[in-house]
Amino acid sequence: MAEYTDAHCDGAPEDMPELSDEEDNEDDGEQWQWMEEEDSQPVTCLFCDRSLSSVAETLQHCTAEHQVNLVDVIRKHSLDDYGYIKMINFIRSTKCDASCLTGLPDAPLPWESEDFLRPVLQDDPLLQTDPEELCSSEGSCSSSGPQPHDALVRRAQAAEERACRSEEALARAMDDLHKLKLLAQGLVLNAETSKPGNLGTVAELREDEDEAYFSSYGHYGIHEEMLKDKVRTESYRDFMYRNPEVFREKVVLDVGCGTGILSMFAARAGAKKVIAVDQSEIIYQAMDIVRSNQLEDKITLIKGRIEDIKLPVEKVDIIISEWMGYFLLFESMLDSVLYARDLYLADGGS
Repeated sequence: MAEYTDAHCDGAPEDMPELSDEEDNEDDGEQWQWMEEEDSQPVTCLFCDRSLSSVAETLQHCTAEHQVNLVDVIRKHSLDDYGYIKMINFIRSTKCDASCLTGLPDAPLPWESEDFLRPVLQDDPLLQTDPEELCSSEGSCSSSGPQPHDALVRRAQAAEERACRSEEALARAMDDLHKLKLLAQGLVLNAETSKPGNLGTVAELREDEDEAYFSSYGHYGIHEEMLKDKVRTESYRDFMYRNPEVFREKVVLDVGCGTGILSMFAARAGAKKVIAVDQSEIIYQAMDIVRSNQLEDKITLIKGRIEDIKLPVEKVDIIISEWMGYFLLFESMLDSVLYARDLYLADGGS
C-alpha cells in the first residue's frame, strides 16, 4: 500500500520593511538583462510563420495580429510552468487558430495530456520563458527602461494573486478532506453508537504533530483513488464481513493502514482490538476518520515504521495489510509485513 498560514488577500501587512533602492535597482537590472538575453533569440509566432526578434515582440504580435493575449490566457487558467509549456506545445503541434483560445472552458483544458510536455520546436524561446515573469513584466517590455516603482507594484500584485490562489487551494483541500471522511464512513456503513472509550494514542497528539497534520493536505489524492476502486476496497470489506468468525474477539494488526479503512472493516467484523500503524502523515486524517465512525474504543493508531516502533501488545492474532504496490513489489511493503509476522504474530495466527 502506498505510504502516505493563513494568507490574506485584503492588502499588505502594516509593518512592511522598507526596501533599499539600491537593491531594487540591482534586481531590476538583472531582470532586464535576462529579458534582453532571452529576447536576442528569434521567435517563431505561434499562429503564423512569421519570425520575430524577441519573446516580447512575439506577444505583442499575437495580440495585435491574432487578437489573443497569451498573458491573459495564462492568468485566466492560472497556468503553472507545466501548464504553460503544454499550452505552447499544444498550439504549435495542433496549429490551432488563435480564436480557439478565447472561448476555452475553465476545465478541462485541451492541452492537459502529458504528451504536450514534449517540445515541438527545439530551443523554443517561448518554452524558456517563465510564465510568472511574463505576467509580472507585461507592458514593461515596450517601455524605454526599467521602472522600479512600477515593477515593485507588479510584483506585489502578483504575490497577492498567488496568496489568493493559495487560499483557494487550501479551501479545496479542506473540502477534499471532508469528502474523504464521508467516503470512508460510507464504505464502513452506518455504525451503531459505540460507548465512549479511551482514545489511546489519539489523545497523545502533540502540538508539533498538528503541523504534520496540515502538511499532509497534498496527499489525499492517492487515498481517494484507492478508496474509490470499488472492486478492490469492497472485496476486502466483503471478505471480513462475511467471515466474522475469523475476526471475532481477535487482536488485529494493520500494517501500513493509510486512511484506516481495513482497520475499520476489521473492527466492524468483530475484532476485539485493532492496532493500525502507518509511517506517513495520512494517519492523522485516519484518526479523524476513526472518530467519525465511532471506533476509537477499538482502534489504536500509531505513527511510525513497524520496524521502529513497539506495539502495546506482545502478540497479535491476525495481521492485515494492503501491501501491494506498483508492479506488485515495487514499494517493498511486503518486507514490513513479513517483519511484523516474524515478530508479532501469535502461534496459529493468520
